[in-house]
This record gives sequence, C-alpha cells and structure tokens, in this order.
Amino acid sequence: MNVDQLTKLLEDVKNNECDVNTALELLKTLPYEDLSYAKVDHHRELRNGYPEVIYSPGKTLDQIKGIVENMMKRSKGNILASRADRDVFEAIKSVTSDAIYYEAARSVVVKREEYKTTDDYILVVTAGTADIPVAEETAVTATVMGNQVKRLYDVGVAGIHRLLDNVAIINHAKTVIVVAGMEGALASVVGGLCDKPIIAVPTSIGYGANFGGISALLGMLTSCASGIAVVNIDNGFGAACMASKINKL
Repeated sequence: MNVDQLTKLLEDVKNNECDVNTALELLKTLPYEDLSYAKVDHHRELRNGYPEVIYSPGKTLDQIKGIVENMMKRSKGNILASRADRDVFEAIKSVTSDAIYYEAARSVVVKREEYKTTDDYILVVTAGTADIPVAEETAVTATVMGNQVKRLYDVGVAGIHRLLDNVAIINHAKTVIVVAGMEGALASVVGGLCDKPIIAVPTSIGYGANFGGISALLGMLTSCASGIAVVNIDNGFGAACMASKINKL
C-alpha cells in the first residue's frame, strides 16, 4: 500500500465508504522498511499485538544501531533488544539516552514511555538461582509488554518446602511460567498444585546427562500434570509472549 492508497483509504473511512474494521485489516498489510541487512516490520504490533523485538546475536553493532534508529523514527513506543551484552547496550546508548540495560535479563529497553500494567499478574518461578538469567529475560519481556509480573525464585524440588510455603502467590496468578534445568521436575509439581496455565521453560543448566537442556525439555514434555505447555530451551522470551497473550484475554 503506497501513500496515495493510504490517503484514499483514510478518506473512505472518513466518508463512511469503508468501515473501520475493514480499514484496520488493510493497514495490517502495510509494508516493512528495507534496510538491506534487515526488513524492519513496523506493523507487527498491529498484527500480533507486540512490536518487533531485536534479537541481538548475529547482528553487528552498526546493524543494531541502524534498526533502533529506524524504529525510533516510525514509533514513539518502547523498543526491546534481547540477548544483548554490554557492547550492544553501549551501541544503543550512543543512539538514544533512553536505553536501559537489564543485565541479569541480557536485555536492552529503549524506554520512551512508562510500562503499562495489568491487574492480573504473571508469576515467574525458578527451580534454582542458576535459572535466573532465563527467568529475568522472561520477566523483563513480560513487563515491557505491559503486564504485572511477580517473581518466585529458587524453589526447586530439592527443597520442596520452599515451594509449598508460597502456594498462595501461585494460586492467585493468572499464568505461571516455570523455569527449570536439571530434570525439569518443577513444572510437574507446580502443575499439580494449581489450576492456572503453566508455561514451562527448560534451561540448559545441569550436569552432563542434562544434555544442554534436552533432559529438562523431555521431562516437561512428558509431564503427567495437565495444563502444561512447553517452549524451547532457554526461551524466556517466547514464554513471556505466550503468557502475555493469556494474561490479557
């Protein structure tokens, strides 16, 4: 859709020759912007509910800066860069002073507006302290996406009393994200304690037989507890996206 087509569409809506819902459907197909090294999808939020997120690994610092600059021209909203190290943060910081680095989450947010929030909350639970980096990616992503987030860390099955002392915060959540490595048993236990949707995130934390998270992944996939969905290994971002959609239903 070019500028002339867009102008005509707006005129049609104004003159009641096209209803608003039809116009919105047409606007969802507006083109991306081609930077040669990236095709920036400025209308992903309109289609999917969330703007495009910059996955940092594999991109040069100049490419990341170019994408951020382009997104800032087209939107006044917040921008999220995931799996970002301090070099990525410094590069984005050179573009805008609004950049914030969440080191534990390995995430950079260009914060140009306050985070929205919800009455219902997403609860992020970890089996161990070593799982916190993935959990923080989850929590920060869900927060940026406009959700109230609570954390419950280091309550794995090796000390099950720690989890049982916190059943109330689990039961009052709208959605629970369980982040666990080793054998991934925590997701099954939490799934047996509450009636909330459980999103399980296997992590690559564990000794050799953990196979970089595969044992936790398989354990979660074969859980006998009902109502558990599983995302990819270390995919805190994907879990946050799914939990956000559930939390806003």
